[in-house]
Amino acid sequence: MTKYYIEELSKYDGQEVEIKGWVYNKRSSGKIKFLLVRDGTGIVQCVIVKNLVPEDVFEKFDLLTQESSLIIRGKVRKEDRAPGGYEIDTTDIQIVHIAKDYPITPKEHGIEFLADIRHLWLRSTRQHAIMRVRHEIIRSIREFFDSRGFTLIDAPIFTPAACEGTSTLFETEYFDLGKAYLTQSGQLYGEAGAMAFGKIYVFGPTFRAEKSKTRRHLTEFWMVEPEVAWNDLNDNMELAEEFLEHIVASVLKNRDKELKILERDITLLQKVKKPLPRISYSEAVDILKKNGIDFQWGNDFGGTDETVISSQFDKPVIVHRYPAEVKAFYMKRDPENEKLALAMDILAPEGYGEIIGGSQREDDYDTLVQRIKEHNLPMEAFEWYLDLRRYGSVPHSGFGLGVERTVAWICGLEHVRETIPFPRMIYRLTP
Repeated sequence: MTKYYIEELSKYDGQEVEIKGWVYNKRSSGKIKFLLVRDGTGIVQCVIVKNLVPEDVFEKFDLLTQESSLIIRGKVRKEDRAPGGYEIDTTDIQIVHIAKDYPITPKEHGIEFLADIRHLWLRSTRQHAIMRVRHEIIRSIREFFDSRGFTLIDAPIFTPAACEGTSTLFETEYFDLGKAYLTQSGQLYGEAGAMAFGKIYVFGPTFRAEKSKTRRHLTEFWMVEPEVAWNDLNDNMELAEEFLEHIVASVLKNRDKELKILERDITLLQKVKKPLPRISYSEAVDILKKNGIDFQWGNDFGGTDETVISSQFDKPVIVHRYPAEVKAFYMKRDPENEKLALAMDILAPEGYGEIIGGSQREDDYDTLVQRIKEHNLPMEAFEWYLDLRRYGSVPHSGFGLGVERTVAWICGLEHVRETIPFPRMIYRLTP
């Protein structure tokens, strides 16, 4: 039997179909009644005319409540004024389940109330659109790397040591082996993959235990991290800007309907094309000072700083060569200035901050040993990582892109809590 979906109704104009879904809304106009039915792929208006259906079918309309599940049968008809451009002239209704007192009604609800029932909030038009954009972003990420010969390397979620400092780790006991930590990044394992396969990407959940309540932070989020052998910092920046252009173009092409639902102004998104503007950290500091920000060279940028810097450009901007003191131990120093790391961040416009962070990695064994000691990290936990410098070390670089911040930026969302089906924040562990 053919399975029919609302987003494909244009294929069946004039044909009888059967749609399985849920009541999104309904209204009545005497002898003509209208049901808005959703099935997960879209919403369709189903028209029920009293004189054209059996009396019991017409009466079922009154029994139906918001989010009741049902099976609708009828003929597809083109109607430009209807959602999706097609309606169904209903011939039969089969009620599967009557939903009683659905808590999300067509009125304003507080954000905490909606977050408490996130498992139901996902059914709303806005949340549905966001998740579809998220899906497209993830699909385009995989398409980008898979089509360019990258190999997916799955990094472990339990790790024996910190990747980017010890203060933001989730710690647990690991059987008789002592402490283990939820991963902050799959990058170190990605480097091992790059030495084996040349170009790889890690894609999975990551965890940060920093007690931050900003609109940009989650404690559990998804990150994609490519790593490429023989790439230097310039190669890394070129890969990142090509990658970002591909993601945005894919969403604009394939999820324009969802962006309209979200009322997203796509003017700036349409400008995300390489080359992206590039400025040094020092040039970024000058921008802050010219805009009245009392910023000390050597500090890391905060959210406000990133917003001021990115506001000077109409597309994402790459900031490179940060002070080594504020960057991770594995980042290679600039041979022309030892105080600088060969690092780069990409800041999104419109106040969305850093969406990509990366660097060229330190490939010299002795230097890396020194960095590990300087950061007071346990040497034994990094012996395997040092092997990558003992056996055929080469220049290499990579970056990480946070999926949720990217979703927030492309969708134009106020807070990252709407970018993932079930957000985890310092004050929320449910549902």
